[in-house]
Amino acid sequence: MGKRMLYTGVAQGEIGRYVFIPGSVERARLISEYFDEPRLLCHNREYLTYVGTLEGEPVAVTSTGIGGPSMAITVEELHACGADTFIRVGSCASASPKSKIGDVIIPSGAARMEGVGEHFMPIEFPAVPDYGIFRHLEWAAKESGYPYNTGVTITKDSFYTESSPETKPVCEELLYKWKAYEKAGATNTSMECAPLFLMGAALGLRTASIMICATNYNAYSNDSKDYPRDWERRAIEVAVSGLRSIIRDDLARAER
Repeated sequence: MGKRMLYTGVAQGEIGRYVFIPGSVERARLISEYFDEPRLLCHNREYLTYVGTLEGEPVAVTSTGIGGPSMAITVEELHACGADTFIRVGSCASASPKSKIGDVIIPSGAARMEGVGEHFMPIEFPAVPDYGIFRHLEWAAKESGYPYNTGVTITKDSFYTESSPETKPVCEELLYKWKAYEKAGATNTSMECAPLFLMGAALGLRTASIMICATNYNAYSNDSKDYPRDWERRAIEVAVSGLRSIIRDDLARAER
């Protein structure tokens, strides 16, 4: 067994190459229910990790907390422990009539309205998921029968600057950017996708994201009772089905 990581508490040799990275500990527990032989590995701060198997291969799920900085810590540490395939399973807000509450969202790219990604790649480099992983998730979404869409997500660093930009001194700049992104066809907003995709490019990882849309367009209420918690399983089920397909494809390639 190798050294134990500072924040996640995971040690080298304890996980395989495939990892789900939700934000919340509650979602990490939900995802672990879909594993074969799941077991709690460790819990430190916001980082809760379960391990198990899918298609006979070791898999893990680690919660990351909210936002790019804590997500980047998770990916760095789990990559040091042997992981190379990361699928974020989260939630997002609608930025277009195309994205409705309860929709499964699979980003094909991310607007870089955040700062963590610049610690990995220059600002000119696009934030896009691994195409192969993206295609597996899109296939799984089609097979599920759930409403879904793909498109550009807007990755932001601050949650409430979207819902209440008028209270901020930089209100005009924020509104200008939101309107520009929407006019260009962005369909939703998130807080982790862009840095995740950029870390994939910088570190040679396979990364992608799948989310449940938690709002309708221009209908954010700031009330937890309006969040479609029961629909979170849609994104989880599609993510698990997609990873099963990825694993089968990886095993088939290894046999050739």
